[in-house]
Amino acid sequence: MKRTIRFTRKEKSWILYDWANSVYATNMMAAIFPIYFGSVCKGAGVDNVVPWSYGTAVATFTIAILAPFLGAIGDYKGMKKRLFAFFAALGTVTTLLTALFNSWQMLLVGYVLSYIGFLGSCLLYDSFLTDVTTKDRMDKVSAWGYAMGYIGGSTIPFLISIGILLVMGMDNPTAVKIVIVLTSLWWAGFSIPMLRNVKQEHYVEVPPSRLVKNALSNIRETFGSIVKNRGIFLFILAYFCYIDGVNTVINLSSSYGTKLGLDSTGMILALLVTQIVAVPCSILFGRLSERAGSLRMIRVAIGVYFVVCLVGFYMGWNIGVSEGSEEAIALSQVLFWIMAFMVGTVQGGIQAISRSYFGKLVPPSRATEYFGFYDIFGKFAAVLGPVFVAVFSSLTGHDSIGVLSLVVLFAVGFVILFAGRKKMEASQLAARSETQEN
Repeated sequence: MKRTIRFTRKEKSWILYDWANSVYATNMMAAIFPIYFGSVCKGAGVDNVVPWSYGTAVATFTIAILAPFLGAIGDYKGMKKRLFAFFAALGTVTTLLTALFNSWQMLLVGYVLSYIGFLGSCLLYDSFLTDVTTKDRMDKVSAWGYAMGYIGGSTIPFLISIGILLVMGMDNPTAVKIVIVLTSLWWAGFSIPMLRNVKQEHYVEVPPSRLVKNALSNIRETFGSIVKNRGIFLFILAYFCYIDGVNTVINLSSSYGTKLGLDSTGMILALLVTQIVAVPCSILFGRLSERAGSLRMIRVAIGVYFVVCLVGFYMGWNIGVSEGSEEAIALSQVLFWIMAFMVGTVQGGIQAISRSYFGKLVPPSRATEYFGFYDIFGKFAAVLGPVFVAVFSSLTGHDSIGVLSLVVLFAVGFVILFAGRKKMEASQLAARSETQEN
């Protein structure tokens, strides 16, 4: 008998938000807007790397600092949806307004505010996973979310955006502004099902007058609970290590390829391949995790990233010893495509399964608060990872050594997951018992 996948209305609506917001990650964070921002900065005689790095850091640190407060307040009755709606609105509106700006300063302000909205909405969105589905379906639902995100954010609107730029001209500011408007409208429009159909099922009752006071006390209590709960603590520590490596690979791959002298068009096409491959592989990861176990599949993904880092190191080392020969660059171009394919097979899977597995470990009534700390580790990793590579590159004088240094992060994450698997299983059983009792 053929197995069919049936999702509830709440699950479909939740999944669709990944479809909605991923367009921002592709167009505004990774591909189109950074290039446009760089051209505006160049016209003004400004180095784009410095303000872009500072702007990204400001947005990331803002959410990292706010995360525990958002988590604590979001667990109270009726607050999670309100906070989600606020950050989603902040992100979509400021993205739209960015299309009106022409100076690099205002473009940066628009980007920072929209990025804060994006990150904040993602934090609340992740925590809604415990409200829309059961623990035994979390891997599947989370994986389908990432898969739909790759289709809805990284493929369909990305191709439309590229088409607009090709027709109107890659250097045409009006074309970029149209892409920015498209990004905002796509994000806002496909967010509606989430806002209409998803409700906070697990919450803590608290009088409005004691909201802030109780939130502050709960932050301290939750942090203490995470430290005492060895399963959750070990997982979040492992997550910090390996997601640091994942984020760094995502953020620096194009810059590294450019530094090596690789063809920019080829790298953009490789990025597109990554997104396309990630769609079926994210779904496959969800299914395999149901059979083989979430922790085992996360370790498999870490192993793939370990190999990716070794290949990345070889690319730089080979070009260095060959003194930039055409043959070495051509080989590295091929290896870049291979790496892009490998990353595509595990990128969505490792993020989706990590999210769903953490959801299985935490008490459902305090999921938002716990996801707040989960988000802190992810955001600080996103900041520290590139610094980690930069330090090793500077000390050795070789960017390839900086890339190779990432294997340490993946190795530490792998070891913690393997050594602490029994304690993590115990935490999962405890959370399941609480769910059944409620």
